[in-house]
Order: sequence, then structure tokens, then C-alpha cells
Amino acid sequence: MKTIENINFKGERVIIRVDYNVPFEGDKITDKTRIESSKETIDLILNNGGRVILLTHIGRPNGFEKKFSCKLIVKEVSETLGREVLFCNTTIGIEAEKKSKMLKPGEIILMENVRFHTEETEGEIDFAKKLSRLGTVFVNDAFGSAHRAHASTCIIAQFFSKKYFGKLLEKEVASIRKVIRNGKKPVLAIIGGAKISTKITIIESLMNSVTDILIGGGMAYTFIKAQGGSIGDSICEKDFCDYSIQLLEKAKARNIKIHLPKDVIIANRFDNKADRKVSKIDKIPAGWQGLDIGPGSIQALKPIVKKSKTILWNGPLGVFEFDNFSKGTVELGNMISEATKEGSFSLVGGGDSVLAVKKFGFSNKMSYVSTGGGAMLESLEGKELPGIKALS
Repeated sequence: MKTIENINFKGERVIIRVDYNVPFEGDKITDKTRIESSKETIDLILNNGGRVILLTHIGRPNGFEKKFSCKLIVKEVSETLGREVLFCNTTIGIEAEKKSKMLKPGEIILMENVRFHTEETEGEIDFAKKLSRLGTVFVNDAFGSAHRAHASTCIIAQFFSKKYFGKLLEKEVASIRKVIRNGKKPVLAIIGGAKISTKITIIESLMNSVTDILIGGGMAYTFIKAQGGSIGDSICEKDFCDYSIQLLEKAKARNIKIHLPKDVIIANRFDNKADRKVSKIDKIPAGWQGLDIGPGSIQALKPIVKKSKTILWNGPLGVFEFDNFSKGTVELGNMISEATKEGSFSLVGGGDSVLAVKKFGFSNKMSYVSTGGGAMLESLEGKELPGIKALS
């Protein structure tokens, strides 16, 4: 892994592919994590004499769309980095190249949204070549986009002899490897979410690394249904019942313990204000559905988390968006926080589990919280991401 540590960037124009695809409400950024996560890389390069050209995308525009312009984030990026950030309203061409070449040491310029060009997502080589003319060094720090073989995340790298992992990308890769390659045992994977169909390859890949797997969230009911349990109106993928049995058998053959909830909080409708009560997970009455793990399941989980030296958390244990069905996810966060405090390594990644740790204030209590959704999931599946392979 070629990193930027101890590299002299004096005289260099460094293209950094960042991932500033931040969420908005109106014209306000609601989560600046991805911008904040790029600061270490940018500071290191500037402090070592470099000039910085930032490439990113926002959203999925169809040609130029003002609501996806990078101009909207210049102020927030400047404030977060604590440095003035210049802006170029083009991405390639004479003006873009001129502005990048005029940069002085210590200066930063943010280019317009790379996805305003269809050639970006098509991975078009000529477009990547034009992007490469903006700089003399390429650094990829966009883990959230590393699973895309796009022009600015992957194809561009072939035009540089000097190409490096940014600090964020380095941390992401190291954290995932710490779980799936060299995690200290016992290794616990907590896999939640609604559907088992979206987690098949992840679970099978993790069987090469873990000692325990906790299945939570909506996907647990498919396992219970497959074993003959009554799950009422709970979510269930009937087409995957046979597969869930096969998965249990595979785990048993490999001496991997799969843990399923013992009891759950059920509701008579999918609503925060619904009537609710505790039920055994395999005896849910008709007209009721499981929306969170129950008190018995929480108690059974505590010793499993406590003994684990490496913990992966991917997916919530219930409908945490509803306060009345968030206790299982919150309690799990508390358990992992305590284990981390006692020396365990904890990695949180993949969609809603990241939202949960942010919502309930656990972000700073975990060893690492991934910034990549799809990229994180594909890494856990054992895939080599195009944006990472391109740096080799």
C-alpha cells in the first residue's frame, strides 16, 4: 500500500479524489463527516509543500443540474478544512487546466461535479486523461466510491507514476483487513438489516474469518420461519428459507456459532405508536410483527459481545428510526462501546448501522466507523475494489 506518509510534495499539483457526496436538506448540509474525513490527507499534502486539486461528485445528476453543483459546498469545505478553497466551474479543459496550474503552494481548488460529464460513470479513458492533466500526482481518498470503476476513481490512475492511498482510504482498508484477515479472536460479526438476500455473500465470506455471527433485524425472521417457527406478519423472504437452513448447517460444520434472537418486541402495526409487547421470536401471533429484539435477547447478547476481541457491526437490530423500537440497537451500541473501551477492535460499516451510531452518539466510542456503504459491503464480500486495485 503506497501511502502519502513522508512524501515530499514540493512543486507537485496533487489531484485528490475525495467523496463529498454529502446529504442535503434544502441547501443545508446535514452531515459533514465525509468532508471532515478528508482533512488529514489534505493537511498532510499541503504541509509537505503540495498544491491540491479536489475532484468529487454529488448525487446522480443528468448533465448539469444546479442542485448538484460543487459550488454549493465550497463554503462548508473551506470552514471544515480551516483554509480558503477556490472553485472552478469546469472540470476539464483549458480553463480547468489553467486554474490548476496557477495554484500556489498551500492552495486548494475544488473542481465542478465530475458527474456532470456522462464519461465519468462510463469510465471513459479520454475523459480520465483530460482529468489527469490537472495535476502531477494522484491520491485516492474516496473510499465511498472505490467500488466504482469510474474515470476519476479508477481509470485516471493509469496516467500517473506517482499515485497513493490517502489517509482515509488507508484507514478504511486497514480496518476491514483487521476484521477479515487478521482479527484477534474471538471475532464477532453482527449482521442486521431487513433482508437476508442482500447479505448472502457477506455472510458466506465472513465465515472464513469469524467465530460468531449474530443475525438480527428483519432477516432473522426468515431463519425462524425456515425452522418452523410462527412469525406472524413479520418480514420474511420465503424464497430464502432453504438457503438459511443451508447457512446454519455450513456454520455448524465449520464450528461457527450463529446466534438468533430469543425474544422480540412485537407490534400490531408498523408504527412507532403501535401497541407492543414481548413475544418469543418463534411464537408471534397473526396480526403482529417483530420490530426489535427483546429483553431476553439483549441479556443473551451481552456475554457474547464482552468476550469478543474483534467486532464487526453491519446493520441495526430493529426499526431504530422508531424510538419505541430502538432499544435493542441502542443496547448493542452500549455493549460494543464498553468492549471497545476494554480493548476490543470494533468496526461499524454499511448503511443503517452507521446512521444508528451517529443518531445515538456512539461514533466516538467505536474503533472505526466506515464512510463507505457499498464499498464497505463489497469489501466484506471479499471483492477487490477497482479504485484500490488501480493504485497497485
